[in-house]
Amino acid sequence: MTVSETPHLVITPPKGWVSFDLDGLWNYRELLFFLAWRDVQIRYKQTVLGVAWAVLQPLLTMLIFTLFFGKVAKIPSDGYPYAVFAYAGLLPWTFFANAITNSGNSLVQNSQLISKVYFPRLIMPASPVVAGLMDFAISLVILFILFFFYGVHLTVNLLALPALTLLTTLLATGVGTFFAGLNVKYRDIRHALPFIVQLMMFATPIIYPMSMVPQKYQWVLALNPMAGIVEGFRACLLGGQFDLFSLTRSLLITLVVLTGSVMYFRSVERHFADIV
Repeated sequence: MTVSETPHLVITPPKGWVSFDLDGLWNYRELLFFLAWRDVQIRYKQTVLGVAWAVLQPLLTMLIFTLFFGKVAKIPSDGYPYAVFAYAGLLPWTFFANAITNSGNSLVQNSQLISKVYFPRLIMPASPVVAGLMDFAISLVILFILFFFYGVHLTVNLLALPALTLLTTLLATGVGTFFAGLNVKYRDIRHALPFIVQLMMFATPIIYPMSMVPQKYQWVLALNPMAGIVEGFRACLLGGQFDLFSLTRSLLITLVVLTGSVMYFRSVERHFADIV
């Protein structure tokens, strides 16, 4: 073998303890943002309403919730206008639901890229989550307009918004990464994801306040980290009191989910190019 034929880089699967490969992720960070921006462009390319879809989804859902649950069912909203109450809950939930759905399907949808080019595979399920932050920011502006319309004043609690957004992003990345790795081998996961998201929505205090759930059943909601996150967003945006115990529980569950999902993903990614 001549010098010119000597390989410069040999890529081998991890052995022993599964590494998170944080150095590799950092080195390819520009690819992460490129893929995220590509996802944004593809999502709104050749659409009639364009970026307006990012506004319409939570806004129309809020209007339906307000009509049926606020006006007809008379569900309490902790003293706030029901439209603002519902939208404040839909803001993080819509971001989370879209992120895990797009992230869970990311590997299958980009099978050609995975089988031909090397890059840290964790970037693929993470990029739809990063792309979803743009929709989140647009929806947040609409919420502030609703605040002005209903006369809701912002408080110092708003300073916690970046931390809560980061927590939601980490949870969405963890859940999306798990389903992305699972979806490569079991293709019916993509059909199960919408059903799972729907079940999680009803187990999250979006259309109802946490205080409405009887005390003896609140442990069920405690298993869902999005419950504490949604309540945290409401306290942040509407000026209520933070439930630090609930937020701490959501943080711990998020870290466990993220760590476990990344470990599972890294343990099975060596087979992606063969079966995707």
